[in-house]
Amino acid sequence: DGSAIGGMCISEPNAGTDVFAMSTVANYDQGSDSYILNGTKMWITNGTVNGQTTGDIFLVYAKTGPSRQDITQFVVEKDMPGFTVGQKITDKCGMRASMTAELVFQDVHLPKQSHVVGQVNGALLCMMRNLEIERITLAAMSLGIAKRAIDEMIRYSSERKAFGKELHHFGQIQNYLATSYAEFMAGRSYVYNVANNLDLSSHGNGLDADGVKLYCAPMAKNVADRAIQTMGGYGYVGQYVVERLWRDAKLLEIGGGTNESHHKNMTRDLRTYAGKLNS
Repeated sequence: DGSAIGGMCISEPNAGTDVFAMSTVANYDQGSDSYILNGTKMWITNGTVNGQTTGDIFLVYAKTGPSRQDITQFVVEKDMPGFTVGQKITDKCGMRASMTAELVFQDVHLPKQSHVVGQVNGALLCMMRNLEIERITLAAMSLGIAKRAIDEMIRYSSERKAFGKELHHFGQIQNYLATSYAEFMAGRSYVYNVANNLDLSSHGNGLDADGVKLYCAPMAKNVADRAIQTMGGYGYVGQYVVERLWRDAKLLEIGGGTNESHHKNMTRDLRTYAGKLNS
């Protein structure tokens, strides 16, 4: 109902794409039947709402064993002793309305019975599944950015005149409009197909979860770039919106998995599924 603001904590100052390099740890304390959480998480959406205190509730991934894959999920709540905001992330290129923060955990006591999610050392598959859902969601966000940029291009090119004609009469502007629409529709079809066939209780959907984001994020940025180019100097200023769309779209090539990580993941999966892909 919106009464609690929460987030998910995976990335760290020195561990982004390489999630297994996370150094946040939770050690079991038998005396209190609790885990003691220590570490730092970075780039956390809703990490703070007011710039001073944390959000209300977070799903935090931490190492709980010697293996790289010994990862456990914990629920951490606002005002727990030792749980603080390290810094509010400011001066971002885009997505400036999204409050982003570094979160610090210093000897945060988490009762095993109430604050451990799922099995101890068993969060890897859940983390991968959450990333699959996140990547499809970010691809859908890319569609919204592209659609707004196309709408702004159509409006401006129908109103602005050059050499006695509206801009949409010129071949280069027609190229921008037609190419952008075709790319948007291709991305929408891909996203809707993957989302429609996604089983939220499953995992192993990484090939196309990576694929939709790999296609749609650059597509949205390129469409926004064409909108800026269509508007010339006006596209470069905030009043005409499209420069913000470009800045927002850039994050989608980084957050939730970089383009380069999608290349790696998809190549691995394509080799695994060779001869078994849907025609």
